[in-house]
Amino acid sequence: MKDSHHPKIYFQLLFIVFLLTTMKAGAIEYKFNFGAADKKGYWNIKHSTVYGPTSPFGYDMNTVPKDNDPYFFSVTLPEGNYKITVVLGNKKETTNTTIRAESRRLMLENVKTSRGKFVTRSFIVNIRNTKIGNDDSVRIKKREIGKLNWDDKLTLEINGEKPGLVEMVIEDVNVPTLFLAGNSTVVDQDEEPWCGWGQILPRFLKPKIAVANYAESGEAANTFISSKRLAKLLTKMGKGDYLFIEFGHNDQKQKGQDIGPYTSFKKSLKYFIDECRKKGGIPVLITPVNRRSFDENGKIINTLGDYPDAMRQLAKEENVMLVDLNRITKTLYEAWGPEESIKAFVHYPAGTFPNQIQPLADNTHFNTYGGYEICKCVLKGLIDNNSPLKKYIVKEVWTFDPAHPDDINNFFIPPSPFYSLVKPDGN
Repeated sequence: MKDSHHPKIYFQLLFIVFLLTTMKAGAIEYKFNFGAADKKGYWNIKHSTVYGPTSPFGYDMNTVPKDNDPYFFSVTLPEGNYKITVVLGNKKETTNTTIRAESRRLMLENVKTSRGKFVTRSFIVNIRNTKIGNDDSVRIKKREIGKLNWDDKLTLEINGEKPGLVEMVIEDVNVPTLFLAGNSTVVDQDEEPWCGWGQILPRFLKPKIAVANYAESGEAANTFISSKRLAKLLTKMGKGDYLFIEFGHNDQKQKGQDIGPYTSFKKSLKYFIDECRKKGGIPVLITPVNRRSFDENGKIINTLGDYPDAMRQLAKEENVMLVDLNRITKTLYEAWGPEESIKAFVHYPAGTFPNQIQPLADNTHFNTYGGYEICKCVLKGLIDNNSPLKKYIVKEVWTFDPAHPDDINNFFIPPSPFYSLVKPDGN
């Protein structure tokens, strides 16, 4: 067959075979082998297995495993929650593997194996697209076009000093979902050196709950609603799911009649709460994280006006759990101090990244270390509130103290290969 439709037809036939051969007891199970020797019952992946028009799975983003460089592997999947189980190791040498999913969501961090040893790890990934029913969709921004969070495939970034992926099994699962609504401090940032705390969250949760981060840079509570992000989120929410709500940074910049923390802001937040409860969900209010702004005594200046207080007030009125991230991060930043805190934000001299002519000096947006520490602050707030979610939080977080943050000198997560010098929307 030589007509122009051949690649599309071939892809469709291959995908049908792919689905039929991986169906298991009414569900779908995808099994991939990355080892040198073929394994029965698995799809055996070679360097020539490339995701695209002729294959529903394979290496992606113009990468393959080579010289310990990070690489990407994608699989066409419908929306839903998936349990990913990987076998890591190498018969001949030690390995150190970090795995991210979709738009740089951290799943596994520096998993080490000694020579000849193998370990099995699992994590949950949420897959979504922009569609709302048959004739509507999320009004995504230009910056979101092509974002890995908004497509019909699972994409994993395999990274590390010596990545050692041997096998992977993907299963659709029915687990609770933790939805996130927020702005650039929460969002899954696609590129280095930017990082929202929401994209770190899966790293610290057991593989029994999914994180669906719908946050986007530049959003306020009302624009999150008008862009239909909340509408999309609610189509996927079920009884017992959670909705974390953190806004304030961009809301405070809005002007006009009846616009303010105790009026329009509270009204929008109440809409989140009411709609979540209609779906049987559990809302959690999170006060906006502080900006890095110190006075002459090394104390944090409140740059968010009455917006944190308005959220505290609404939490009491609506009997909603409150994680007071604004207060927790005040403790965190003051523990760091003016100089040390710079290391948690996007502050880099010119020349740090290719083609970077001007220095980056951003006191709102975090780098990976900062996002990592802020995420621990959120989880600390849940634990201190005795939230039912604490059963999903890994034990290593339980002892975290914002007054004594992790030493950055002992922190390393290998960077993703893609970077941007463009500041995210919002401030």
